[in-house]
Amino acid sequence: MAKVAPASEATVSASAAVSQAPSISQTALDSLREAMCGGIATDEPTLRAYSIDRSGVEPDGVPVAVVWPETTEQVQSALRWASEHGVSVVPRGAGTGLAGSATAGAGSLVVCLERMNKVLEVSADDRLAVVQPGILNDELNAVLHKDGLWWPPDPASKAISTVGGNIAANAGGFLCAKYGVTQQWVLGLTVVLADGRVVSMGRRTVKGVSGYDVTSMLIGSEGTLGIIVECVLKVRPLQSAEVATLVAVCDSAVDAAAAASAVTAAHLQPAMMELLDEVTSAAVVGHLVATDEAFVDPTEGRPASLLLVQTDGLGAEAELAQVHDAVAGFARHVRVAQSDAETEALIGMRRAVFPAIERMGGSVLVEDIAVPRTRMAEAFTRMREIERKYEVALPSAAHAGDGNMHPVFVFEPVAGETGLDAVPTHVWEAADEVFSVALEMGGTLTGEHGVGLLKKRFLPEELGADQTELQQQLRKVFDPQGIMNPGKVLD
Repeated sequence: MAKVAPASEATVSASAAVSQAPSISQTALDSLREAMCGGIATDEPTLRAYSIDRSGVEPDGVPVAVVWPETTEQVQSALRWASEHGVSVVPRGAGTGLAGSATAGAGSLVVCLERMNKVLEVSADDRLAVVQPGILNDELNAVLHKDGLWWPPDPASKAISTVGGNIAANAGGFLCAKYGVTQQWVLGLTVVLADGRVVSMGRRTVKGVSGYDVTSMLIGSEGTLGIIVECVLKVRPLQSAEVATLVAVCDSAVDAAAAASAVTAAHLQPAMMELLDEVTSAAVVGHLVATDEAFVDPTEGRPASLLLVQTDGLGAEAELAQVHDAVAGFARHVRVAQSDAETEALIGMRRAVFPAIERMGGSVLVEDIAVPRTRMAEAFTRMREIERKYEVALPSAAHAGDGNMHPVFVFEPVAGETGLDAVPTHVWEAADEVFSVALEMGGTLTGEHGVGLLKKRFLPEELGADQTELQQQLRKVFDPQGIMNPGKVLD
């Protein structure tokens, strides 16, 4: 794989299209304001706040405006206005993404969907819900629970991330081991294309194979093909109240990964199987000891990697007993939660990973790869080698049920620099090797965060020249002018 380009180069190339946008007159902005019924901001503090997401990318300037449409018709108006004036469009949900997909540079228009947050329909008999894209995951499930239903995608950011954003990134989460990723729970979408046309795709039925599966193309497209304005979601009855949880305390992440592989080899399918390596578990323990007086340390104060496993539904306890047998040979000891409070405490350890790592000091670069489940132990071994080679801390957690790993680079930033420019060269080189490991093992550059800006320079390595060209051509079909999130994912 080619060496990582400096962060500044990635940022400049991503913003080149928008920085060349024509200047926008006050008359043009007034027409946009009228179309948005006042749902627009052009003051610099707001523009700066909405120009970034959680990736750390700092764009080359500020957008020309941020708009908050409340209807499909207003989204159409915004895109028609952008097409007429040659302005690039950056769709945005809650801005929680980690790949830079929602960053907006000079001359762009941010279309923020957070006010399109209604549940339009719930059908318990058809097991579907129709929602607008700006509703938060937790808010959606609060509504669904009233009808005894549930939407399973469960990213760590579910309390603050939008359904539309989850779809745009094809988000995963803690329950992927059993329930899959967002794509498995989307039946259809209504999308506004770059020229303002509205296209409804997908279906409301359980089955459907008419034409090409364009819906799947939009899932994970990171705002490059159109703006999602309505989502038909597949839902399911609420989980059984029966859940059973254990933590396997292992000497190393390699042992914990081997334990996870043993669970899969035993043909078991827990709802959740999450792994924390030794550095991560120590950070989490330190964080929780400092913030939760009731916390009980399962590592007993010694370095350990943790494998958290939860089963659900009828027979959850019997299934967990089989999980116990599968992991016991790889663990120092195995602890089964004896109460709801203990279960919440164990799962809370996984949810505390990123806050705990941030408390380690310095800056962090959160990454996201996936490897075949059978090679996860090998991947952890390789990451330990990369740590030593580049003298960089690389605490990692993983959705061990599906091989999705989250190595986090912890480093001292370059003096006087901000954003990705503050990441030292040796950290980028270490990241390059981590990505190479994923591809060498038959894995992928990203399991759920997306490509955005941070990984687009690596994407041709995974796709190959022919598929890269094909995807570029497909993008032009949807967006001939090239105004939808230019510079993201693919040039």
